[in-house]
Formats: sequence, C-alpha cells, structure tokens
Amino acid sequence: MTKPSFIAAKGLRNPHLQTLLPRIVRRRPLFTPHWETLETPDGDFVELAWSEQPNNELNKPIFVLFHGLEGSFSSPYANGLMHAFAQQGWLSVMMHFRGCGPTPNRLARSYHSGEIGDARHFLTMLDERYPNSNKVAVGISLGGNMLVNYLAHYQDDTKLTAASVVSAPLDLAACSQRIEQGFSKVYRNYLLTSMKKNSLKKITLLNNELGLTPEKINSTRKLYQFDDLITAPLHGFRNANDYYQQCSGLARLSEITIPTQIIHAKDDPFMTDAVIPKQPLPENIHYCLQQHGGHVGFVTGSLKQPQFWLEQILPEWHQSFT
Repeated sequence: MTKPSFIAAKGLRNPHLQTLLPRIVRRRPLFTPHWETLETPDGDFVELAWSEQPNNELNKPIFVLFHGLEGSFSSPYANGLMHAFAQQGWLSVMMHFRGCGPTPNRLARSYHSGEIGDARHFLTMLDERYPNSNKVAVGISLGGNMLVNYLAHYQDDTKLTAASVVSAPLDLAACSQRIEQGFSKVYRNYLLTSMKKNSLKKITLLNNELGLTPEKINSTRKLYQFDDLITAPLHGFRNANDYYQQCSGLARLSEITIPTQIIHAKDDPFMTDAVIPKQPLPENIHYCLQQHGGHVGFVTGSLKQPQFWLEQILPEWHQSFT
C-alpha cells in the first residue's frame, strides 16, 4: 500500500502556520450535527455528534472520530473530517470526551490520554446498533494516543476494521516538556486556560474528591502541573510521571492487530522525535512520517485556496476496508 505524501501549501511550510491556519480558514463548522447523549455505566454521560440523524435502518459504513485535548465538534479538523467522510457516503460520529461536549459531565472524573473505558462503551453500543456496518476510527492528538491504547488492549476485539492515528503524543512526558518551549507556550496557554475553566465549573466535585480550591487550580502554570494536581490523582495515578509512563502509547504499537495508519509531522510543535517509533513495527501498522504539517495542520493547496490534506487521504485509505 502506497504511503501518502504531504506537500505543504506554497509559503505555508512553517509548522506554526500549519497548526494555526485551519482555525483561521475554518471559523464555523461545515454542518450542524445531530446530538445524542450516551449514558455511561457509572452514572455519567458522553455526548455524541452525528453527521445525520442516526437510526438502526441506515446501511452505511461508519466513521468514528476521537478528538484531541479540549477539542470538540467545533474544532476545524473534527467537523471537517466528519463532513469529508459523510460526503463519501459514510455515517460520521464523534464521541466527546467527558466534559468536552456542550454540557459539563456529572462526575468529578474527566478524561485522559489512556482512558479507554468510555470509548469501549461507545463502540460496543455502536456495534450493537449497527452490527452489519463496517466501522473505522480516527484518533486526533490525545484521542490518537487513547486510540493506540484502546487498539493495543482489545487487539482482535476492537469492534473496528481499521484505524488512523494523527499527530499523537505517543510519549507524554516528552510532549509535556516540548510544549513549554518557545512559541509552543502559546498552545500551552490556550489548552491550560480551557482545562482550568472546565475544572472550575466542577469545583465542588473536585473539592470533595481531591480537596481542590479555585486558587490551587488557577496557580498551575504548566500542563505538567495540571496533570500532577488533577489529571493523575483524579484517575488513579500516583502523579503526573506515573500517568505519563502508564499511558504513553509508543511502546504499545506492536500490540495492535488491525490495519492502522499513523500520520505524524516531524516538525510538530507539540512534540519531539521521542514520539517517533524506533522499534520495528508489524506489517499491519502503516507509519507515515511527513517532514512538514505542524500539529493536525497538513494544509496543502495555496493561501487563496487552502486544502485540508487529511480530509482527502483519510477517507481514501479507509475506503479500502469497507
């Protein structure tokens, strides 16, 4: 199978331009989704965004999307990929991680890069509702690392026929350090502001669970500090280092058994070469390292007519598995 090759739009090779341009070009979602609330076994819920009204009579292949840290349907890559697959005849659906949809979740717990329980619950529901439909999944950034953990854990029982992982922080510790350097602090500030805001919405729950106050949450200045204060203890890890070690997907790639495509840009400003696998990978893993593309950028074409490369090559690749 030929590996796709990305060519950056003329004059837009800079990784920060690649990373930021989609938000400038696509300010509004391409369509209005149909929303569904999926209750979870522990009394909480996740929110699903569908490309059309879901019903059990639909006979289409299904595209599943897992978004990145603090992402949502409004993220340019999210509604863009869902729309691109829908245009090719797929039923598209995105599971919002807890608290990332329109409604704050009920429990103190949130989501993290190794949390596969909600994905399993969602994909099992999907398989029961559409038993005869082929299903593929794409994980973006944090959602990509989560998907690697999911695929490695469930191996021959993933409920999926193929998967793609894009711009995934497969070495969490290295990525937490990289985002504190240079211009990447801009992304750090954006993400941390959103994470703090969502945490403060649940301050009573977090106070009861971890004894946190608004002052403690607002005092965090780095993603590592936030993960050490909230993410790790809230989800059963000793500290941020323990969370990063247990949930980094890099070492688990060889455990994946279904066809899986991994797309990564060498100039991703969120990451270092530590996320690039050095070990031999099994034949079912199609690793596509691009020289340029930034973080979930991959804008080709031209400045006047930008094109989103992922929206072209991902439906093409997954079409061969339907």
